[in-house]
This record gives sequence, C-alpha cells and structure tokens, in this order.
Amino acid sequence: MTESTSLKVCVVGAGAIGCTLAARLQAAGQPVNVLARGATLAALQTGGICLHDLDGEHRVNVNASDDCADFGVQDIVFVCTKAQALPALLPTLAPLLGDDTVVVPMVNGVPWWYFFAEGGRFDGQPVHAVDPSGALARAVPLAQVIGCVVFITAQALSPGVVRSVNPHLVVFGEPSGELTPRLERLRAMVERAGIEARGVDRIRDTLWTKILANLTSNPLSVVIGGTLDQLYSEPDIKQIVVKMLNEGLAVAAAYGARINFDPHTFLELAAGMGPVKTSMLQDYEKGLPLELAAIGDAVIELADRMNIPMPVSRDILALARFRGAHASKQ
Repeated sequence: MTESTSLKVCVVGAGAIGCTLAARLQAAGQPVNVLARGATLAALQTGGICLHDLDGEHRVNVNASDDCADFGVQDIVFVCTKAQALPALLPTLAPLLGDDTVVVPMVNGVPWWYFFAEGGRFDGQPVHAVDPSGALARAVPLAQVIGCVVFITAQALSPGVVRSVNPHLVVFGEPSGELTPRLERLRAMVERAGIEARGVDRIRDTLWTKILANLTSNPLSVVIGGTLDQLYSEPDIKQIVVKMLNEGLAVAAAYGARINFDPHTFLELAAGMGPVKTSMLQDYEKGLPLELAAIGDAVIELADRMNIPMPVSRDILALARFRGAHASKQ
C-alpha cells in the first residue's frame, strides 16, 4: 500500500491528541475512523472535529463510533488514551486487529512494551507499574506494536474542539530498532498530514526525553497548579525541577539511553513552551484520574531495578497523588 487513502486507519480516543491527529490526517485526505464515547462521540457525529493550530483552523468530518465492530480490521490503529485506561480498553480492540495491523500507542510515560526486544538484562519482562498482570501484552501482540513519542501540546476546549499552540512532532520506532517498511509507511502517512514525523532506530532514547519532560512537569504542575513556563522559570520551582531531572537522567543513563540535550537547554526549551497546562493538570482540574503510574511510578520501578534513589521525585509523586485523590472525591 503506497497511497495514504488506501490505508484503513483508526484513532482510538478523541481527546486533545487523538483529535489533533485525526483532524490533520482527515484534512490531508486520509480517511479516519475514530473510536469515541459519550458527549465526545455525539459531538464528532454531529459536528466533526475543529482543530485550531499554527496552520489555522481545520474542520473535518470523521467516521465516529463507540463500537470497534463498526470499523472492522484496520491497517493502523493509533491508541490515544490515558495510560490508566489501557487495561480495560486494549482487550476490546480485537475487532480492529488483523495479523498485519500496526498498533501505535500514543501514550505518556513508560510504555508496557518497554522491555520487548530491548536486548538488556530485563529483556522481555513486564513493567509492573503499567501492566501488573501482563494483560496489555496479551491483548496486543507485541510484534505488532510500533513505539511512538508524541511532542504535541494540545488542549480540548470542548468535545471535538481542540487548540494547539506549538509545532507538532511525532517520533516512531520499532521496539527492536529495525528500520522496517511498515515504519516508513507510518512515518510518511503522518508526515503527509502536516505533522513532522521521524522514524528512528533507537526509540527508547527519544522516549526517555519525553519521560523526563513528563516526570519533571506533570506531577509538579498538579502540586503547584502551574503552567510550563512557571514550572521551568520560577527560581524556587525550577530548583525542584532540576533535582527531579537529575534523578531521571541517572535512571536513563543506567538503561543506556543517549540523551541529546544538556539540562540547561532542556529547561530553556521547556520554559519556551509558554503558559501551557500539562495534560495531568488538565485532568486534575476536571476531577479525572491522573496518569501517575506511567509517568511516575514506572520510572521509580525502573530506578529500583538499578538501585538508583529518587527521593525528590518520590515526594512530588506522593503530593500529586494526594491532590488527585482529593480532587476525585469532590
């Protein structure tokens, strides 16, 4: 399949990231099926998706349903949900999956597939914080997964209406490190949609860059109620960020990750994102569960495997967990 329109593509989850991806693909001529539910499903079925980004306004109609059986087997399935939704969600995706279906989890934090074909001392082992029973690995054959790291900041203003104020970048990679035809097919399709897309042979290097960004921003944003520019610019808060970053860098190094930035540049770039609310802060303000297991607990688990202490990160995660539990009871 060489033409993007010959592909059957499904976006699972119609939050900020899912709607951004679906809108760009559909606007570029790639038909998209969107699995959604509730008020979001109703909004997509009646008014489609409206995306406001740096290229202007994109209004598109998509084929939306809450039943995978309505779509049938797909060529590519993008999973754009919160990590904590995966245990209940992934087993329901069976009608979408054929032998050659590629599954692309666009999910924050340490992924359940992290050690699949990793080649290190923990090769093939589960990440218990995100897949304690192994249900995720059983639901989707790991050989059909292509890793993905999303550098898109977006906010859902209302169901089906999304705003993004920064450039879009998505990085894809086979967990095995191979540069395969299916990887290039995926990358090219997303690139045609006006999203910068890269295919790499060391996806975990890029993954650690995003893990560090999430670790140092999301839980702390819930604790202080701050935006990215505040987290990375306010002197007192920035000191906490630096401590968490140093802890995370030690873990990344222990797993052989090659980080292509220095801490000063990392902080400068993050502050330059502007007054953007993290996805976790947005969830907190809505009283929704927080992605602490994938973004924080899994990093602690990986640190523990290497006997690396992370005292500051542990404390911030504990504070964020307390605030999240309190918010969910209101």
